[in-house]
Amino acid sequence: MTDSSRIHAHYWIETGVDPRQAAEAMAGEQSSGTFVKIPGETAELKRRSAARVESLVELERVAAASLPGAKGSGPFQRAKVRLSWPLDNMGTSLPNLLATVAGNLFELRQFSGLRLLDIELPEAFLDAYPGPQFAVEGTRRLSGVHNSPLIGTIIKPSVGLSPEATAETVRQLIDGGIDFIKDDELQADGPHCPFEERVDAVMRVIRTQADRTGKKAMFAFNLTGEIDQMLTRHDIVARHGGTCVMVSLHSVGLPGLAHLRRHSALPIHGHRNGWGLYSRSPHIGISYAAWQKFWRLAGADHLHVNGLRNKFCEPDESVIASARACLAPMFAAPGRGCEVMPVFSSGQSAWQAADTYKALGSTDLIYACGGGIMAHPSGIAGGVRSIRQAWEAAAQGIPLADHARDHSDLRLALEAFPA
Repeated sequence: MTDSSRIHAHYWIETGVDPRQAAEAMAGEQSSGTFVKIPGETAELKRRSAARVESLVELERVAAASLPGAKGSGPFQRAKVRLSWPLDNMGTSLPNLLATVAGNLFELRQFSGLRLLDIELPEAFLDAYPGPQFAVEGTRRLSGVHNSPLIGTIIKPSVGLSPEATAETVRQLIDGGIDFIKDDELQADGPHCPFEERVDAVMRVIRTQADRTGKKAMFAFNLTGEIDQMLTRHDIVARHGGTCVMVSLHSVGLPGLAHLRRHSALPIHGHRNGWGLYSRSPHIGISYAAWQKFWRLAGADHLHVNGLRNKFCEPDESVIASARACLAPMFAAPGRGCEVMPVFSSGQSAWQAADTYKALGSTDLIYACGGGIMAHPSGIAGGVRSIRQAWEAAAQGIPLADHARDHSDLRLALEAFPA
């Protein structure tokens, strides 16, 4: 941490005006200043409350603006900028931190491009927010999976199944040896599948399996809703013996997640649906490195990071960088780094296991496969086995093709699914 009393934020900018002037406009807009000099902004007030431009490194120039509505006719200068704010400006408040480092900046006419790349926070935030409660260690303890990824899946069809049909799918999955199952983010509390009825039906199946085998599959029930609804739904899951809940982070917001975390006795699975709004353009938005720090501190235990060769537009190097960010400590305080478990999903099958392990160098992850399990030629159990066999090969350094010769489920997966 550069300064224990200040918040630091790193940006990429593109501007048609002098980049130093543009950076100063950023600092002024997001602290004590406005578009003109005003009498109330005294030298003492600025010394106490103004944001500072800590560094500015110019990059390349481009002829055309990347975003509409910006000042200047070109060329446009790109740069990296680091700003800092005194902690006293907003206190240890995540919603107000977000308003400060990622507020009106994106609309300023000085910029034809602006992205928040990273943030550095004082450890005072650890006193205001508890951070993840279970993360990697607690998730492994509750799931009983200790030396490999949690092999997971998503209930499909996304919506339309009754509670009984959902429970039947869960029965097939846990009979096949699955570790982790989650609701789709579109499945909440609709009249075709009421939340409490779904929890009751699913948990009866999970408890029966646990009584029979000693292994209790983890199911993340989507309790996204109004804050009071989420607390009630959490308690329903806990009362039925569930071991995980899920929220759509952008839908409930930072205060919603933080409130749920303070109430929760279960791991919180954080789904990032809507993430493309922040990430798809390289010229505006928020990087995952910055984004995930807000949600870790607010209390998520698992965070989605997409997957290699996914069905979306995110490149593999971005996916791995996101997963590494989840596992990297935010703070130096021993045992309080707020590390969380990354969740790989989106078009995953046996094919990506080896490359995921090689790139990440860890098995501390949830590896969620939908079609890669459900559509396996020999059925759900074969799909689960194929993923386990792929990860066994990855951990032992055995090429997939070699391992597949003696493992028919893996061989069928490699034949059935695209590489």
